[in-house]
Amino acid sequence: MVVQKPARELASPNHDSRQPGQRVDMLLIHYTGMETAEAAFQRLKDPTAKVSAHYVIDEDGQLTRMVDETRRAWHAGVASWGGHTDINGCSIGIELVNPGHEFGLRAFPEAQMVALENLSRRLVTRYSIPKDRVLGHSDVAPIRKADPGEMFDWKRLAAAGVGLWPEHMNTGEWASLHLGDSGAGVMKMQLDLKNFGYEIDVSGSFGAPTTVVVAAFQRHFRPSNVDGIADRETRSMLASVMAARPK
Repeated sequence: MVVQKPARELASPNHDSRQPGQRVDMLLIHYTGMETAEAAFQRLKDPTAKVSAHYVIDEDGQLTRMVDETRRAWHAGVASWGGHTDINGCSIGIELVNPGHEFGLRAFPEAQMVALENLSRRLVTRYSIPKDRVLGHSDVAPIRKADPGEMFDWKRLAAAGVGLWPEHMNTGEWASLHLGDSGAGVMKMQLDLKNFGYEIDVSGSFGAPTTVVVAAFQRHFRPSNVDGIADRETRSMLASVMAARPK
């Protein structure tokens, strides 16, 4: 049994006001992507860095609050979801201490995941955050970001009551699509990704931007092989995710 440590406060100066009437309806999960937790905290406290998060969870489960939930923490940067670009304004940001892809992405320890589950359950309840708006940084900024990465257990988080994961898989006969393809099948896939929330042009042409978005979807929902190819498994998962969205 994991015993969670008491939360601590460590204020960041990097925040501002949410827009009048702006409601929180998204939970956004990141990794710190730095060599040590200490380095991450130093950056999140640095006013010249202009980056922060509401909460940070260390690998031992230590929870640190850095920005009050009523304030807009600067964690998403240039991002978009469902056509909206003020992701900082509508979200609560949680950073998980992890070196990330640059310094050696590794599994998220049990104590860290338990702390995340406990915090996230409180947040989605408090703000009535829909399951399909519990997202990773790579979902809202797929060109720039890959966090929290393919080793993050989204299925486990959904089983804890936070986020979307389909209970049943669509078993349709989906043709594999990849860079250079075009036509109605590509357009249908792009439309589904756009309707889910990803920023993508529905052009019917599978170019490099579509590859990036498909990889972002895979990183969240098919992490065993993040290659940007919309193979049968990826397309089946996309259909399943769309069917599982809250009505």
